Amino acid sequence: MSEPYADFQSLKFDRPAERVLRIRLDNPGKLNAVDARMHKELADVWRVVDTDGEASAVILTGTGDAFSAGGDFEVLESLCKSQDTRLTVWKEARDIVYNVINCSKPVISAIRGPAVGAGLAAALVADISVASKTARFIDGHTRLGVAAGDHSVIVWPLLVSMAKAKYYLLTCEPLGGEEAERIGLVSLCVEDDALDDRALEIATKLARGAPSAIRFTKYALNNWLRLAGPSFDASLALEFLGWTGEEVREGIASLREKRKPDFPKDSPV
Repeated sequence: MSEPYADFQSLKFDRPAERVLRIRLDNPGKLNAVDARMHKELADVWRVVDTDGEASAVILTGTGDAFSAGGDFEVLESLCKSQDTRLTVWKEARDIVYNVINCSKPVISAIRGPAVGAGLAAALVADISVASKTARFIDGHTRLGVAAGDHSVIVWPLLVSMAKAKYYLLTCEPLGGEEAERIGLVSLCVEDDALDDRALEIATKLARGAPSAIRFTKYALNNWLRLAGPSFDASLALEFLGWTGEEVREGIASLREKRKPDFPKDSPV
């Protein structure tokens, strides 16, 4: 892989077709869970992609049978304890979303297995999302004990309606690939063994298309997401305020202990 990507360690790169770049989230022993390094790289990589003169379309996927299982426990616990960590991860979380939106190249996400957390954020703000029937989408913020921040407030209401967004973001109910396609959360759902080929087919078609026309269309359409920027910024701030509280400590403990959380019965807010 060319020099611009040499410093990325938790993302793997290849070029499966002419002018198509493929990026893989790569933490296979942990279902591609996002650790501190991957979180930073997932924020930074889109600026590099934007200046990659050899890429006209990008595929984002995961190594093996998972897209990403979300943040690892080390990151979650550090968010509770350290203001420096909170500020760093807040900025990166913001950049993951805005940098995908502002990347001039069309981004196609190819999603199989679990899709949670920061990886899911990049997948769902991608321009075209292709899920396999084995995909399992979970926005688990409120189950963890923090507000749904991340990507959810900027994109879910536009994709699936406010009614569906409230249902899934408040309850953390999981969705399979077929249901995600039915309600409009993803562009397409395909058989698992067809996922990589279908994503590559779409990326190749876009890479062979009129580059300025495609990039201008992406830019104009993404103004709908930019209009939701203030709502996204508020949700992210409220999520990170939650990392300082007791609810998230109980949420993390309950996940570690594989039990239901025992949250407070009421809140002053």
